[in-house]
Amino acid sequence: MLLNSLAAVPLLASGLTAAPALPDGFVDLRQVAPSVLHDIRYQTAHNFVGRPIDGYRAPKCVLTKKAATALAKAQRALVAKGYTLKVYDCYRPQRAVNHFVRWAEDVDDQRMKREFYPWMSKTRLFSGGYIAKKSGHSRGSTVDLTLVKLPARAQRPYVPGEPLQPCTGPQARRFPDNSVDMGTGYDCFDSLANTADPRVTGQAKANRKLLKTTLERQGFANYSKEWWHFTLKNEPFPNRYFDFPVQ
Repeated sequence: MLLNSLAAVPLLASGLTAAPALPDGFVDLRQVAPSVLHDIRYQTAHNFVGRPIDGYRAPKCVLTKKAATALAKAQRALVAKGYTLKVYDCYRPQRAVNHFVRWAEDVDDQRMKREFYPWMSKTRLFSGGYIAKKSGHSRGSTVDLTLVKLPARAQRPYVPGEPLQPCTGPQARRFPDNSVDMGTGYDCFDSLANTADPRVTGQAKANRKLLKTTLERQGFANYSKEWWHFTLKNEPFPNRYFDFPVQ
């Protein structure tokens, strides 16, 4: 009875404030596709910068309603085959993109190099198409994601300062992600992460193909340099870059 009573009390009455409403046309993915797993790396220190990124105040996936609805259809198709989607990043505030740019311009900051760009000079991240001053993620219909075999295995958290392993190494030597093998880790700045790289063979190649074909059937297009990166082709805000925080 006590829990039920508390649930009925408005947040403001307890001194808490509700999170601001999302802009029109946006939605929390959990409201549309609650079974999709979340591993929002930029809200943690486990990313190529090595610290939480500006604008990520909660481990949430925010997308345009149109993109979220399409992703929910892809999820249903994959669950029927024994897989689930797992999202790494969804809508990205412009302030986060600015954070990436500042980091990329600081060539002396190499703390996460061993994992995320072990064979690439940081000076090539702009020219290589890995870092840009504008990102499709900020338009709300781009998502970074992978496949997880059902039932999903537990995944241990990253511990800041732990020894890093190259994202290009064999799956057993990379950070223990509960994703199926995709040939590289997420956010791997290396040509091996190119979706169609011929060096990726066997099951990893098949896993990339399953992710790509499933999302393409729902209207998404893949970025050829990143097997995890997909944008809804008929996105509702093709020329608008948002900066509201994820919270």
